[in-house]
Amino acid sequence: MRRPILNKAYTYYSAVLLTTLFCLLTSDLQAQRLDAIGKEKPLKVTGGIGLEQVAYLSSGLDAGRRDPYNFFLTGNLNFDLYGWAVPFTFSYTNQGRMAFSQPFNQYGLTPTYKWITGHIGYSSMNFSSYTLSGHLFNGVGVDLAPAGRFKFSAMYGRLQQAVAPDTTRPEVVPAYRRMGYGFKASYGTGKDNIDLILFRGKDEEGSIPALSSSYNLTPKENLVLGVNVSKQIFSRLLVNAEVAWSALTRDSRAENDTVAHVKFPSLGMLTKNSSTALYTAYKTGITYAANKYSVGVGYEWVAPEYKTLGAYYFTNDFENITGNFQFRMLKDKITGGINAGVQHNNLNKDKISTMSRMVGALNLSWVATKKLNLNFSYSNFQSYVNIKSDFDYINQVSPYQNLDTLNYTQISRNASVSMNYNIARTKEKTQMLICNVSYMQSSDLQGGVKQPTGATFYNLNTAYSMQMVPQNMSLNFGFNANRNTTMNMENFTLGPTLGLTKSLFDKKLRTSGSLSWNGSFNNGTSTSKVLAGRLSGAYSIKKVHSLNLGITGLNRSGSSKTRSISELTTTLGYNYNF
Repeated sequence: MRRPILNKAYTYYSAVLLTTLFCLLTSDLQAQRLDAIGKEKPLKVTGGIGLEQVAYLSSGLDAGRRDPYNFFLTGNLNFDLYGWAVPFTFSYTNQGRMAFSQPFNQYGLTPTYKWITGHIGYSSMNFSSYTLSGHLFNGVGVDLAPAGRFKFSAMYGRLQQAVAPDTTRPEVVPAYRRMGYGFKASYGTGKDNIDLILFRGKDEEGSIPALSSSYNLTPKENLVLGVNVSKQIFSRLLVNAEVAWSALTRDSRAENDTVAHVKFPSLGMLTKNSSTALYTAYKTGITYAANKYSVGVGYEWVAPEYKTLGAYYFTNDFENITGNFQFRMLKDKITGGINAGVQHNNLNKDKISTMSRMVGALNLSWVATKKLNLNFSYSNFQSYVNIKSDFDYINQVSPYQNLDTLNYTQISRNASVSMNYNIARTKEKTQMLICNVSYMQSSDLQGGVKQPTGATFYNLNTAYSMQMVPQNMSLNFGFNANRNTTMNMENFTLGPTLGLTKSLFDKKLRTSGSLSWNGSFNNGTSTSKVLAGRLSGAYSIKKVHSLNLGITGLNRSGSSKTRSISELTTTLGYNYNF
């Protein structure tokens, strides 16, 4: 009578064992160090379990912000086989939620042996920003980086899984299975490098049933060729350039036209028809680096509708011009940088509106003394949209005519000043004063007229800290204030914070406490006052056991029309790690 039971138990545990072994052989691996076999411990098992309990009390509220009592039980288990990580996690709460995860739905191996790195299963590779750029694929890949000047990379796999249409579930978006392959060859000596890149992606038309006309989905093909070059000239001048040509067939089922096809060396790897178009993207930069300064300029141009099937999302139809200047002076006591740029779209001048953006930023750091450091930053962002033709400008009667079609400008300014001052620094005591002031303003212009939609923000943060090393204790005092104005409203908030941290029993027990108060005012009228106190303690036993206790009390009082609110939250936790 017991044999069936034993057979069932044997079958059950065999299934568990086989499942675990399968997971170990198909999990996500960051790097399998094949050359470490025989030199390191093959299998390492780590993990932990934790229990956290939360008790909550409140008064002045019809219903509390959370349940009176909650507990959270969590755990994790990790197998490591020569760097091959196989994680398991679980969690359970008294709220009726239980979760278990073993992330093996997308598995991948990345074995390495000396200068060879392989990619098996789910992985991603990056050839360049215009060709193959971090797209996940399920297949195989390899990176070869031997000693010398040549390096090679290659990949082949599925870029997109087929998704059949489902008329009963409109949220399901159908997709063709998309396969792709790519190759990259590099030659380099120091800062002189050249990369040649080829990438091809193709949708398989027969991977899903025929679609009705209501679906705007077509099988695509894409062939991209790219060249990256960097060259150092006269030891101080560095020039880099990147260019890519993307031939995209938006519908491989379209008919061939009799007109000459796109002139592109497809090498027979692309189906050309009436839906095929060629797009170009390129960027270049020049940097001159001297002993105390460096200056550089950059230019980027991406054609409208440029697309590569080797990237999830691609921004196109824009032109960027940027410049930067970095410097050091006064024996490196002052360092700084200036960055500026302009960007605009509508390169073909075929859109109703054109947007231009101008960005400028300045950063300065000054080591005034051995104790005093100062930092300053400023940035200005401005975008300009023109949605009128030149004919409209000529016939405009006044700057207020047709405001909804006039040029629109949005401006945002940010500035901040910070100071760090070391009052004292000895083996027994360290004292520091920190202060930061920031300012931000945003405003809108329409037709050259300032609109009442902007906002201004001021923020002040100050802090004093003292650390007493022999006593294993630190004291912190801070004061915060911020003011913001929007249209006819002004909000002002300020308040101090006091904190104390103390370690006991050879630093096994760490205790801390803080007390803070904040008051808020709206157009000069007090709206709320908040008093909050926190106490916490954490005790560690042999580095594997830890206990923690936290108590937080809060009292919020408002105007005469609102009642006071008090809350008390207590947290007790235990963790075991192995």
